[in-house]
Amino acid sequence: MPEFTLTAKPFLGGYSRDFNGTTLTEATDVSITSIAQPLGGREALAKAVQSAWGCALPTPGKTVEADDGHRMFCTGPDSFLLTGPALADPAGDAAKALKGAGYVTDQSETWVTLRLSGPQARPALERICPVDLHPDALPAGAFARTVMEHLGAIVLAEGGDTFTLMSASSSANSFLHAIEVSLQNVG
Repeated sequence: MPEFTLTAKPFLGGYSRDFNGTTLTEATDVSITSIAQPLGGREALAKAVQSAWGCALPTPGKTVEADDGHRMFCTGPDSFLLTGPALADPAGDAAKALKGAGYVTDQSETWVTLRLSGPQARPALERICPVDLHPDALPAGAFARTVMEHLGAIVLAEGGDTFTLMSASSSANSFLHAIEVSLQNVG
């Protein structure tokens, strides 16, 4: 029987490009884990998250940054995304950390993550994103679920002119293309 070795590759090949001082880069160093709260388990989950990552559960539309660099998004009343450094077994690590207080699944391969930073970031996003990106409406640490060019997306304001953008990995090339074209048109 033949021996095969599978090697993970970034969805966009580790894409990175400068658009006149605004950079668009694929984040290849991210693990994404979904955490669902069991029925009636809010208090136990909150305690487990505090113990594991040193942070409180965020409220919908907000994120909190953990002591170790992880970031937790509240994507619904009882659901969360945990992003952080790339890990071999992000769901297993999260499950161990939560000690049964939440249901976890690895979502790392279902999302493509881009980082957009520079003076043209906000104007480029405003062309394709129906969310108010002004810092008063979407301050640092806040995020919005939206669509960009008919693709579901998450836009996280990192502060200043820096954003983290996430969309389904199955449409990674289309997502990248939409952002590239917008950057070209504002540059």
